[in-house]
Amino acid sequence: MKKVIHFFTRMCEAYLPDAFVFCLVLTLVVFMAAAVSTPHSPLSLIEFWGKDFWSLHAFSMQMVFVLITGHMLATTPLVNKMLLKLSALAKTESQGLILLSVFSILSCWINWGFGLIVSGILAIEIAKKLGKVNFGLFIATAYAGFLVWHGGLSGSIPLKIAGQDEILNRVYPDLSVPLTSTIFSNYNLMIVVLLLLALPLLAISMRTEDKINIHFHEEKKDIEVESKNFRDYLENGKFFSWIFFGFFIVLLFRLKSTFDINRVNLIFLFLAFFLHGTPRKFLHALQGSIGYSSGIIIQFPFYAGLMGLMQYSGLADKISEIFVSISSKDTLPVWTFLSGGIVNFFIPSGGGQWVVQGPIMLKAAQNLNVDPGKISMALAWGDAWTNLVQPFWALPLLGLAKIQLKDIMGYCLIFTVVSGIIISSIFYFS
Repeated sequence: MKKVIHFFTRMCEAYLPDAFVFCLVLTLVVFMAAAVSTPHSPLSLIEFWGKDFWSLHAFSMQMVFVLITGHMLATTPLVNKMLLKLSALAKTESQGLILLSVFSILSCWINWGFGLIVSGILAIEIAKKLGKVNFGLFIATAYAGFLVWHGGLSGSIPLKIAGQDEILNRVYPDLSVPLTSTIFSNYNLMIVVLLLLALPLLAISMRTEDKINIHFHEEKKDIEVESKNFRDYLENGKFFSWIFFGFFIVLLFRLKSTFDINRVNLIFLFLAFFLHGTPRKFLHALQGSIGYSSGIIIQFPFYAGLMGLMQYSGLADKISEIFVSISSKDTLPVWTFLSGGIVNFFIPSGGGQWVVQGPIMLKAAQNLNVDPGKISMALAWGDAWTNLVQPFWALPLLGLAKIQLKDIMGYCLIFTVVSGIIISSIFYFS
């Protein structure tokens, strides 16, 4: 195992560029593939790329809010105190990895933005407590829990199809798929449970002697100054959090909308506001959270352009149709999962991938009489699966831990292979 990890680490050090450069390289690869395999001219392909460059503004803002509100909630005094107590349970490196893996999976299942950041904070706290650990493995283990997000409560595809989704309704008019048939289905819960058992054991098996001492400088805490004037009185006013939390409770029960991404963001935003206590502390936490979303903000337009290039050139259709052509009723969920994992390299957005691949896979499901909810979840898990080796979503965690992508990628590759076997097996046999 140590030799395998070192091999993958050396490969990543030599060939894996920065996440933004990775996006640029993928764009050029797709452009050349489309130029060779489709009848469109290079000028038309550039037009396709630019056509959707700004098309993910709304979705980008939703994803930014997922990450920001998750981080703000993770840094509230109550949650932070809970993490310190939780980290104290780990007496050895093995115990720390098991605790971290289980916690990361469960928290990312609840909300990926919250889980991603809070798991990173817990990894750092455990590493600081133990003193000398394989820190790259700890951060990779925290990131591996992110694998379950699209099968959890903040999964964009199951939340979309729980309402009147345009993509689903193209193939199945007026159909909505309840969460009991997706997130809370037997096969989905079985995947989560098996990963909950397998990933901690896998993390322990990847321990090496490459340990380092962990030292993090404590950041300056925001000190609530005594109110000297009316402005200070307002900024330190705890009454705001109580009043607007009351608004939120009323709104939560009166809104008739489905449990979608916007509602998840609403819940985490007002919980963070309430637990931080005052507008000043809340805004201080916001300033600390904004930086982690910079990768999403700058890279999503490029991925939107890549999405347009894949869609309008017909290249995404060709990839999906290859998998559809070799599928049967029993194997379609597996091939959907695998194709979702491949396309995710080029479109690392569950919502964007749903727009591109959803209609094709749903049409195949209809022709082969396969449950559309199951096919949708197979695509969702494919999107989540290769996130472990797609550097885009690792950026916030790497920034928090102050390490580089190459430090975790060897471990992430092994997590990816093992989890892929587990997930595809469940989709085939269930």
